[in-house]
Amino acid sequence: MKRFIEGQDRAQSFLLPQSLEDFVNEDNPVRVIDAFVDKLDLASLGFDSVQPEATGRRAYHPSVLLKIYIYGYLNRVQSSRRLEREAQRNMELMWLVGRLAPDFKTIANFRKDNGKAIRNVCSQFIVLCRKLNLFSQAPEPNSHRYRRERPQSSINEPT
Repeated sequence: MKRFIEGQDRAQSFLLPQSLEDFVNEDNPVRVIDAFVDKLDLASLGFDSVQPEATGRRAYHPSVLLKIYIYGYLNRVQSSRRLEREAQRNMELMWLVGRLAPDFKTIANFRKDNGKAIRNVCSQFIVLCRKLNLFSQAPEPNSHRYRRERPQSSINEPT
């Protein structure tokens, strides 16, 4: 990927731990995100900046920013500032993007500039996750665990 900012190799050793690979289990959902985004043809889906400019500062590849966005979508992290912090401290996200940590403005601009394409990809990702039964552990929205018990007081009853 010439002319894009590139992340570190996931197998690169450093002090603690030996590598990021040690922190991400084989059945971790970030592996699904990684495989899914790597198989997408981002240009045909309508993402901007898939082909880098010949001049100017090197940019993050759209697949890196899309992985961050989908990770946030699945983990209910919507704020671009919180996504920036997660990319700096969350081992799963570090593994997913090769220790890249774009700033919040880059993440926000990616979302603003590619809104329609992101929505299409997220809907495709949800369909894939349902096919793979990855949402099987989530409780139903109307589950008894989420119903709030009404107190037995007689507020509405006539006296």
